[in-house]
Amino acid sequence: MNAPLPIAHEEAARRFLVVVEGHRCVLEYELAGTVMTITHTGVPEPVGGRGIAAALMREAFETARSRGWRIVPACSYARVFMQRHPEYADLLA
Repeated sequence: MNAPLPIAHEEAARRFLVVVEGHRCVLEYELAGTVMTITHTGVPEPVGGRGIAAALMREAFETARSRGWRIVPACSYARVFMQRHPEYADLLA
C-alpha cells in the first residue's frame, strides 16, 4: 500500500472504519473508562492481504496512546498484532 488509508474513527459507534474498493473494513472496540477492548477486526477477502487490518490496528493503538488508554486485545488478530509489535506493549491493560 502506497498512500495512507483514510481511516475514520467513529467514536459514537466505537469503531475505526475504512472503505477500500467498496468494501467496509472495520476495527470494533468497547470502551470502559480508559480501557479499550478490541473486540473485532474485519477485512473482506477481496481486499485482504494488503495490510489493511494492520493499518486499522496502528490507528487504534495510536489513538489509545494519545488519549492515555490501555488496550485489551480480545480479538485474535489484535492479540497477534500486539505480539508482533512490542512497541505497543506499554499499552497492554
